[in-house]
Amino acid sequence: MSTSSIDNDGQGMIVNPKPTADNQDWDGDEADRADRLRFEEEQAMIREQSEARAAKAAAEAEAAKKATA
Repeated sequence: MSTSSIDNDGQGMIVNPKPTADNQDWDGDEADRADRLRFEEEQAMIREQSEARAAKAAAEAEAAKKATA
């Protein structure tokens, strides 16, 4: 078996390390942390909008019920 003159030692390859049992404290780099923060903020905004819509729908249903009574 012959080896090529270009060894594939991983240089130039994208590596996304994942936490393992040996490395549970891996937190990624600054971009990973920024992505998580942005995602958490978006999820909080979605939750707030959803709760506001649910409250508005409940208030409209209550108003409709009072109007028909």
